[in-house]
Amino acid sequence: MDTIKEAHVEQAAKAALEAGGGLFRVAPAWVPRSFLQPGRRLKLHPDDYYALGKHRGGIDERWFSSTTAADNEGAPPDEGLSYVVFEGKRFTLRDAVAALGAEVIGETIWNKYKRWPVYSKFFDNMGPIPHHMHQSQEQAELIGRDGKPECYYFPPQLNAIGNNFPHTYFGLEPGTTKADVRRCLENWNKGDNGILDLAKAYRLKPGTGWWVPPCTLHAPGSLVTYEPQWGSDVFGMYQSLVEGRNVPWNLLVKDMPEEKHQDLDFIVDQLDWEVNLNPNFKDSHYLEPVVDAANSGEGYTDKWVTYGTPMFTSKELTIAPGVKMTLKDNGASGVICMQGRGRIGNLPLECPTMIRFGEMTEDEVFITEKAAREGVVIENLAKECPLVLLRYFGPDVNPQAPAVGAHKKG
Repeated sequence: MDTIKEAHVEQAAKAALEAGGGLFRVAPAWVPRSFLQPGRRLKLHPDDYYALGKHRGGIDERWFSSTTAADNEGAPPDEGLSYVVFEGKRFTLRDAVAALGAEVIGETIWNKYKRWPVYSKFFDNMGPIPHHMHQSQEQAELIGRDGKPECYYFPPQLNAIGNNFPHTYFGLEPGTTKADVRRCLENWNKGDNGILDLAKAYRLKPGTGWWVPPCTLHAPGSLVTYEPQWGSDVFGMYQSLVEGRNVPWNLLVKDMPEEKHQDLDFIVDQLDWEVNLNPNFKDSHYLEPVVDAANSGEGYTDKWVTYGTPMFTSKELTIAPGVKMTLKDNGASGVICMQGRGRIGNLPLECPTMIRFGEMTEDEVFITEKAAREGVVIENLAKECPLVLLRYFGPDVNPQAPAVGAHKKG
């Protein structure tokens, strides 16, 4: 497929929006991770999980409406970037936002960030991810990057099986000291450095989620996870060995100033100790869906699935068979179809059964802010199956979103 040069993206993007009724059709963006084993539940063809070569690692992530590049060693510059496809040609969503600005993402976000500053993804692993954290904005700025808060939601449609370890370690046990964590770093090359001995695991449940602020240690378990987050790929791995697999030191310090790569006290102080030692961590971070009654109606239900931060939010829309409705939102969103088939605006919508690497699908769209505010007509064309969509939003778009713990009031 031909890629449109940056100088010609504005014209192509305007034509695509006109044809799509304010929506972009977005192609799948696949991302490998060399230090993880794919869980094989992303509907990618079994022959294609190592389509980028074994040296790059297996594909265990799909990124949605992303203008953020993946920070992978040996990756091409567009890895992780979403492409808009129109009339057999393509251009990146990042270039489209740069060309059209507020027309795509709205004046508030464009004026403040000059980019689409968030993205979401699925990650899917056979086992757990190392106990790690994501830097705060202040910490990431030391190396000229952005910090990364994130949220998790575990879609039931992709989690019929939990794989090897459907539990996530969060934070540190109350009473853990900086000396305890420093000792784990000192033992890095002795095998398992024992960082999980200082943490507590929580069993993961499909249809629920978690809010994970920066500087919080977490070792995500093996459920397929929908993860809205800030547009950054910074992290620090604090666990030296996972299921017998080596985690190199450079994955601990890759997003810390070079002169601090052997400064154990600096590395320990990257953690938010108040958050990590919170004895009521679950009460402060666990999420369950909350119905948005104002955006629900006969034959369709809209639910908040990630919330708790003004940086991003996400929702799950379920439409009964044969129902047509008009969806109105406060701002732009990236949309992925989880189940069923139908239409959204002028575009067909269908959840695929299996996807070949490089193959185009009809399950992902980007709704511009103008279209979102005017309203997008969505119709479930199936006779029996509900149509289920996940969509995520940018910063400060949904001040009416619930607070953590709101599900207990339902």
